[in-house]
Amino acid sequence: MHELSLIQALIDMVVKSAIENNIKKVTKVQLVVGEYYGALPETLEFAFAILTEGTVCAGSELAIEKRTLLLKCRECAYEFRPEGYLYSCPNCTAVNAALVKGRELYVDYYEGE
Repeated sequence: MHELSLIQALIDMVVKSAIENNIKKVTKVQLVVGEYYGALPETLEFAFAILTEGTVCAGSELAIEKRTLLLKCRECAYEFRPEGYLYSCPNCTAVNAALVKGRELYVDYYEGE
């Protein structure tokens, strides 16, 4: 369950920033998660609820924006979403693709009082 360690690191960052900015209560955290991570939103939400207890983030809303996986063929420059675990280019069938989008994992912003 790697979601626990991911969320703990993000919570630590938000708590530190909130304290530095004299924010007493965080009300919302906007998280961006790329599909590449394979993190389940339900598990992230559960971990967030548990790990924020006793912090300035306790009781805050966790909003998750999921970014889809997008690859670009290094042979023909065609951009595509892979089907399942098949990473060959649907345009030229090459298996040489670069990750364009979908590996993000960051706090976009947080709100507080």
